[in-house]
Amino acid sequence: MNSSRRSALAIVACQLAALPAAFAQNAVKITLDQAIQMAIEHNHLLQAARTTILQNQAAEITAGLRPNPSLFVDWEYLPLFSHPQGETIAEYLQASTEGDIGLSYLIERGHKRERRLEAAKSTTAVTRAQVADSERALAYQVGALFINAQLAQSTLELAEMDLQSFQKTVEIAGTQFRDGGISENDQLKIKLQLVQFESDVQQAVLNKAQALSDLRQQLGYESVPAWYDVTGEFAYRPLAVSLEQLQAKALQNRPDLHAAELGVNAANSQYALAKANGKQDPTLSFNYSHANGISGATWSFNIPLAIFDRNQGNIAQTRIAIRQAEETKKAAGGQVLTDVRDAYEAYRANARIAQLYAAGYLDVAQRSRDISEYAYRRGALALLDFLDAERSYRATQLAYRQAVAAYLAALEQLRQAVGTRDLQ
Repeated sequence: MNSSRRSALAIVACQLAALPAAFAQNAVKITLDQAIQMAIEHNHLLQAARTTILQNQAAEITAGLRPNPSLFVDWEYLPLFSHPQGETIAEYLQASTEGDIGLSYLIERGHKRERRLEAAKSTTAVTRAQVADSERALAYQVGALFINAQLAQSTLELAEMDLQSFQKTVEIAGTQFRDGGISENDQLKIKLQLVQFESDVQQAVLNKAQALSDLRQQLGYESVPAWYDVTGEFAYRPLAVSLEQLQAKALQNRPDLHAAELGVNAANSQYALAKANGKQDPTLSFNYSHANGISGATWSFNIPLAIFDRNQGNIAQTRIAIRQAEETKKAAGGQVLTDVRDAYEAYRANARIAQLYAAGYLDVAQRSRDISEYAYRRGALALLDFLDAERSYRATQLAYRQAVAAYLAALEQLRQAVGTRDLQ
């Protein structure tokens, strides 16, 4: 991150910290589901990707068009510099010039128009599935950034609580020093520790400002106000699902697998079109001629002889492309199952870690800190031992919040791997 961006974010962080409490309470707050919906509706890169569907639909119009007929008109032997002798201009034009007018039309054989339209629609279907896969990826990105913002908010709340608690300790230490209960050196050590707590608060404010800024970019910068916040549960909640259920659901919902399946249809459509293009198209023409005072009609039939070029190369190429699409489909199916298994194992591992903290370690850290604080205030515990217990408590609380964030991020990754947010 360059220095200018760090400076800008630092300014934003200071502004956020200086907001009045009433203003912060009235700030727009969005949930995770709302954030994902906003991103799907307003994210500019996704909107740009959606235009490819419209472009392909426009290509379908072109593919379905019939050939245009050709009009031919000429008038020959018109006088330019000399006047005909012994006859008027009208008589000369009637008797001595030649005029032709005709129409020709290319007749497509082999159902070329239908094959072109089918191939274009197949391409549109693949593109639509690819855009849906982009939505899946965007939902995961938004989820990860949202959780990062929640972690920053939770860390900020912890830092503020720790600062308030330690400020009380500093006040008690001042009283003890004045009463002769502790030395001046111990009082100074406690005051120095206060700097770390204040630094933690400022760093947490900056982290939250950065997290909200990054999230806003994914939501569509103009879709949310400058001062907004995230809201929602930030805690460990177990999920009862099996790997087999998730893999079966992923095979039904993953848009990238659907795109690979549609790719096989598109390859078959291109093969059918290549074979149709191998059919030679005749051209029928009809002309009306007026020459030397005589009117006549002419019709003609023209068709290339398929002796050398029968579109063999494109037919062979598209036939091989079918096998390529089938192999891609098989690879996509295996990738789906692998993604779900990897995400599921990551989810289980992070769930176990979060459960360890929730099941007892948080209470142990809290009790240890309370006992140490009680003993220190009554002179039964040395200052260094109390500060060590304070650091252990803070580290445990921070580790728990990071474990919850890792668990929720793993849950988002599992949703991405399955291809749906409903995992039940």
